[in-house]
Amino acid sequence: MNLKIEDKTFKYPGAIALSDVAKDVKADRPLAATVNGRLRELSFIVTKDADIKFLSYNHGDAIRIYESTLRYVIAMAVKRLYPQAKIKFNYSISRSILGVIENFDLVMTDQVVSDIQEEVQKLIALNLEITRKRISVGEATKVYTELDMPDKVAIIAYREEDYVNMYECDGYINYMFGYMLPSTGYLTEFNLFLYHPGFLIQYPRAEFHGEIPKFKDEPTFGVALKEAAKWGKIIQGNTIPKINEYAKDYHSAVDFVNMCESKHNHQLNELGNLIQNNIDSIRLIAIAGPSSSGKTTFSNRLRVELMTRGLKPVMISIDDYYFSKDKAPKNDDGSPDLEHVDSLDVALFNHDMSALVRGQEVTLPKFNFKTGVREKGKTIRLNHDTPIIIEGIHALNERMTQSIPKHQKFNIYIAPQTQLHIDDHNPISITELRLLRRIVRDQKYRNSSAIDTMDMWPSVRRGEFKWIYPFQNEANYVFNSELTYEFAVLKKHAVQQLQAIPKDNRHYITANRLLKFLKYFKDIDDEIVPCNSLLREFIGGSSFAH
Repeated sequence: MNLKIEDKTFKYPGAIALSDVAKDVKADRPLAATVNGRLRELSFIVTKDADIKFLSYNHGDAIRIYESTLRYVIAMAVKRLYPQAKIKFNYSISRSILGVIENFDLVMTDQVVSDIQEEVQKLIALNLEITRKRISVGEATKVYTELDMPDKVAIIAYREEDYVNMYECDGYINYMFGYMLPSTGYLTEFNLFLYHPGFLIQYPRAEFHGEIPKFKDEPTFGVALKEAAKWGKIIQGNTIPKINEYAKDYHSAVDFVNMCESKHNHQLNELGNLIQNNIDSIRLIAIAGPSSSGKTTFSNRLRVELMTRGLKPVMISIDDYYFSKDKAPKNDDGSPDLEHVDSLDVALFNHDMSALVRGQEVTLPKFNFKTGVREKGKTIRLNHDTPIIIEGIHALNERMTQSIPKHQKFNIYIAPQTQLHIDDHNPISITELRLLRRIVRDQKYRNSSAIDTMDMWPSVRRGEFKWIYPFQNEANYVFNSELTYEFAVLKKHAVQQLQAIPKDNRHYITANRLLKFLKYFKDIDDEIVPCNSLLREFIGGSSFAH
């Protein structure tokens, strides 16, 4: 059997585990591998000729396996220490995970967290083997019922296959809806520390080249996540099975959709009050957020909200201030970096915004994206009580609006802040939601395939880390653009595209990961999504489209 690894061929007499191959070839800190382009665990047995690539801490798919295994071992430690307790995981601030323990008689203290960390470290030191088993749905239902895991029982009821995978480690059984490391000993780096109402878990991140990023408290962002969790409990819609209960008939689905849309209405009303009460000083409303957050629809809805209060805001697009592509900063490959702040005419933007605030007449530019050239736009003069709304990835960057005093600016950060779960131990990533939104939107409006969108996604993400996230704490208000029902709507738009990605394509791994949890959702029909919903920005039919 010939195994090709980094342009070298290694011969083996028969079947062999990837973990053993990794030792033979002295792979650098491997966590997983691709075998002929397919993501595989290190416990995978290779039985025939293959091209193999070992994945380490700087690879996103490998880190997902690390993170899943860490959640597994922490849940195992909590079960050993407090047999009656139940732990729930949520993605949280500063690229961490929040663990919250319920059915717990003790008060969460530093000592409790220290005890959990000590137990986790004991399990790691033992280097216990983690083995995968495949059993029938019926048998899995019986096992999870006996283990008092009703959340697991509820989700496998929607499984299309007649089998279930689960992992066992020293008698502990659980499934994290993803691949796992071969043994507990691979978990060499993590941090746990008290953070109300539970404890935060830090782990290595691929975007930090396998290092654990320095913790940065983000109180504004944290409050938004806390409110998202509270909302999920209020509407009983924080797990897929609970959402599916709403989706089982038309009338329940209509109620569910309208409840979620009402949450956006409440936030817009709250924003309207804040701005109206301070309109004597607010001259500029800046809106920023990562890709596929719904900035365009939100900006229009905020404009309408302010109009109902007698205000007449004007919207100005930062994109009209692009330089031509030849003047933009360059990426490493020589292509224009259009996400760089210096691809915009920052000086002209500052000049125009300052002039408008002072009541002067300004001729705005208009960028022609077909020709790549900036042209002359409309000429405007604003009344003293007319606020300007700007939106874009750089809107919260102080460089863009440094000519306007801070007390005259109101900054809004918009992003979906979901606290949705497959089950208690498996939160759904906010980034996955945004990627699905973008896949659906790009196909609808740009006739781009899921492959095209995924090709651009790494660059989009790099831009977010560089140009958006560092400025989110400048926000006066965080608007949560998540709609708890949206996966049930996006599913039908995304699944066909994801299934069309061939197995030998570099994006098959990502497509397969998305499909694994999308298949559990029951469909909700597009027709009951309101025409002014943020979701319409992605699926089409928005009343704001022109």
